[in-house]
Amino acid sequence: MATPTGTHSPDAPAGSTTATAGRGAAAGTSAHAVGVAAARVALIGVHGFGTHHLRNLERLQAAGAVELVAVADPQPPSAGSVPASARVYPGLDELRSATTGLDLVIVATPIQTHAPLALAALRTGADLYLEKPPVASLGDFDRLCDAAAESGRSVQIGFQSLGSHALQEIENLVAAGTLGTLKGISATGRWVRDRAYYKRSRWAGKRSINGVDVVDGVATNPLAHAVATALRIAGARTTADVASVETELYRANDIESDDTSVIRIRTASGLPITCALTICASESVEPYITLQGSAGTAVFHYTEDRLTVTTASGTTEETYGRDDLTENLLAHRNSGSPLISPLLDSGAFMLVLEAVRTAPLPAVIGDAHVRWEGYGEAAHAVVVDIEAALERVGREHATFSELGLPWATSAPCAFSVPAS
Repeated sequence: MATPTGTHSPDAPAGSTTATAGRGAAAGTSAHAVGVAAARVALIGVHGFGTHHLRNLERLQAAGAVELVAVADPQPPSAGSVPASARVYPGLDELRSATTGLDLVIVATPIQTHAPLALAALRTGADLYLEKPPVASLGDFDRLCDAAAESGRSVQIGFQSLGSHALQEIENLVAAGTLGTLKGISATGRWVRDRAYYKRSRWAGKRSINGVDVVDGVATNPLAHAVATALRIAGARTTADVASVETELYRANDIESDDTSVIRIRTASGLPITCALTICASESVEPYITLQGSAGTAVFHYTEDRLTVTTASGTTEETYGRDDLTENLLAHRNSGSPLISPLLDSGAFMLVLEAVRTAPLPAVIGDAHVRWEGYGEAAHAVVVDIEAALERVGREHATFSELGLPWATSAPCAFSVPAS
């Protein structure tokens, strides 16, 4: 099966780097288990975010933890990007027919290809690392879960932010009552994406292509980590952990999907989570998760692993390390270490994706409320005063229309959460 050209981008503002220094081991510091043979790895998708996996696999191969034996992509890899010892194939079908004894398959391809490629990868008998979002519909998620259970193989989902050591510190803070009673959680993301971003591939900004789900919206791809991280902090992992999901979707760009949205979630325990997200900001800033407690607040900038805690006794800030998800999957294989981002724990996120997928088309933000900055393909839409609007959404757990914003012509759409 050939994989279409191009892969989705990770959750990181253009030009940013992920900070992993500070307390705790940074990514890449775990030692390879002594006496364990290098895992035979195949990478599906070598462009876009696949280039990150190539660099990471180069590091792990130098440490003796893996051997990259094959890659697949219809667009050949750039010269020197793949080890000379690795075979190159145009698609997974060709790779599977010519390669045996794989231990791990990594899939870093366009969203709409995740389901078929993940199912095919499991049929190799290898464990699977699947980039986010896992798949493009709840039905595909259920089928993938069934296939993984039947195969007996492990599946790690590429929500890299979940490897942050700050998450354990946040859990400790909440358990200790440092923030008092937790009242709510908000996720705020404001990034910039220009016209070229939506022309980089045929699936960019699409809800579907020829009847195949894509769901490339702000909450399900560029800022998916904001949603997934907020859910994890709230303890919402599986589908059973979510009681309700509401969406209010808008777009300023000429696309099918949403680029400015509110996702409001209530966990099974009753905790509200409100995600206020846009890629139509005046400038990109690091996204953050806010824990709102009766005795204080905690703000987690997940791309930087930076945690700021404010209580009556003052404000503290610390940057934490992060575990690499590929290394974690290898440790799981070798010694039984728990997976950081297992497939089933993406269930809560998949309910959000399904709510977005089945929601009405995004409402158009009128021209009077959008200005364009830059020129040509570098021009990007800016929703007027969106920064203040996002802050109010997160603080009040209200949608744009409930706040009475002049361009908010839609209304919250309730998703019918399937019975567990």
